[in-house]
Amino acid sequence: MAEALRVLVLNQIAPAGLKRLPPEHYQVGKDVAQPDAILVRSADLHAMDIPASVKAIARAGAGTNNIPVKAMSARGVPVFNAPGANANAVKELVLAGMLMAARNLPGALRFVATLEPDAAAMDARVEDGKKAFAGIELAGHTLGIVGLGKIGCLVADAAIKLGMNVLGYDPEITVDAAWSLPSQVRRAASVAEVLKSSHFVTLHVPLVDATRHLVNADNAGTLRNGAVLLNFSREGVVDDAAVLAALERKHLGWYVCDFPHPALNGHERVLALPHLGASTREAEENCAVMVADQLRDFLEHGNVARAVNFPEVVMARESRWRIAIANANVPNMLGQISTAMAQAGLNIHNMVNKSRGEMAYTLVDVDSAVDPAVLSKLAAIDGVLSVRYLPSA
Repeated sequence: MAEALRVLVLNQIAPAGLKRLPPEHYQVGKDVAQPDAILVRSADLHAMDIPASVKAIARAGAGTNNIPVKAMSARGVPVFNAPGANANAVKELVLAGMLMAARNLPGALRFVATLEPDAAAMDARVEDGKKAFAGIELAGHTLGIVGLGKIGCLVADAAIKLGMNVLGYDPEITVDAAWSLPSQVRRAASVAEVLKSSHFVTLHVPLVDATRHLVNADNAGTLRNGAVLLNFSREGVVDDAAVLAALERKHLGWYVCDFPHPALNGHERVLALPHLGASTREAEENCAVMVADQLRDFLEHGNVARAVNFPEVVMARESRWRIAIANANVPNMLGQISTAMAQAGLNIHNMVNKSRGEMAYTLVDVDSAVDPAVLSKLAAIDGVLSVRYLPSA
């Protein structure tokens, strides 16, 4: 790389991740002008005028709601994330939430906080008051899991080890997730089956049109009486008004979530946490390292792994001269690219082309240096979104 690649950092990123971008090749900071890439956690990029120089965006976390993914796709810019890097942290918080609800710990803690420590009758008040906080054990109860990705699989495994019965639903489960899922998990045919059959229900899905208000006024009433609903996905996955109504009529036992909401805050049967899902040292480091590695591999070699809007394309280098092309997934695009290279006298040594929805991505290793005029010709092909020339040293 002749010039240092510039990475704009918009949030506090774990040093373990930033160290993956060596200073001899990267200029990394919060005031970087004309960045080649943006590294972000929670900053809202929808309101940002993202420079035309940006070739990639990486979020040190799983969700990408704070990034204009569709607009970046139109520019041929991949958006990377870190799925699974914070999975253990979220799993442990889900278990903590289940235990707190099952044993009525929030109420018990509030009760103890009201006790006068120097009161002579404190012991008597404790013995008398604890009767109001009797709970249940997790073992033998059914946990319903909606969303069987990395987090859902880890939660299922932990719940089984605690003696729970587990019912899972995910119409889009991946092959990798299916292999990771414990064999004891019983498959549900629908969200409705999970809600009707479970003492505890935990949601682990992305917030998209199909999952918005997944739990709503129409189906909240189908939950088992006294059930515990846990939401560590996204706030919009659950209709807060429906949850409040179910709590008020004492149909829903507890609502445990990572998203405080004015309508629910302070309710005695709501356990709301301040976005703690990935807030562990280990999770922050895992996320930062994962996306920094993805970003570096893309910027230096054009490889795409774990992007939310691009197909996965990873190709070992077999030549010093590489071209990376992002384009609309339309007929004859690959033919036009190959023809343009042949007309320029370029011999294709190796090529990988994959598509994902409306997006396609191609890596091409050629046997000789590429003239800038060839790159301009490729960029001029109708449907080509971006062209990058990646010669190695």
